[in-house]
Amino acid sequence: MPRSTIDFDTVRKIGLALPGVVESTAYGSPALKVRGKLLAGVPAHRSAEPGSLVVRVGFDDRAELLAAAPDVYYVTDHYLDYSAVLVRLSRITPNVLRDLLGMAHKFVTAHKARRLPSRSRRKPV
Repeated sequence: MPRSTIDFDTVRKIGLALPGVVESTAYGSPALKVRGKLLAGVPAHRSAEPGSLVVRVGFDDRAELLAAAPDVYYVTDHYLDYSAVLVRLSRITPNVLRDLLGMAHKFVTAHKARRLPSRSRRKPV
């Protein structure tokens, strides 16, 4: 597969077109967030390969991505317990990246909505 020219600037352009997405940082690295929640960013942990992106997705979606394209998607031990997948930017196309960021946006915005009712039922301490 030919090398891609996708970098975080491309990620930024695609991501900022999604509703509510803002440019931010996470652990000192460039990131995109929705309502303060990480959507995608440059992985700060040293276990990630250079030229990677960390993207928030559900565990089921992550398993499907890993099975479908292990040359593009991967996870390291550090990220196993996080609802995220690592992406080799050199191996992803702009259209697939657009779809992936859309999936992440749905996950992050739905994830927040699902958690609100349980928080409101908590009793004050």
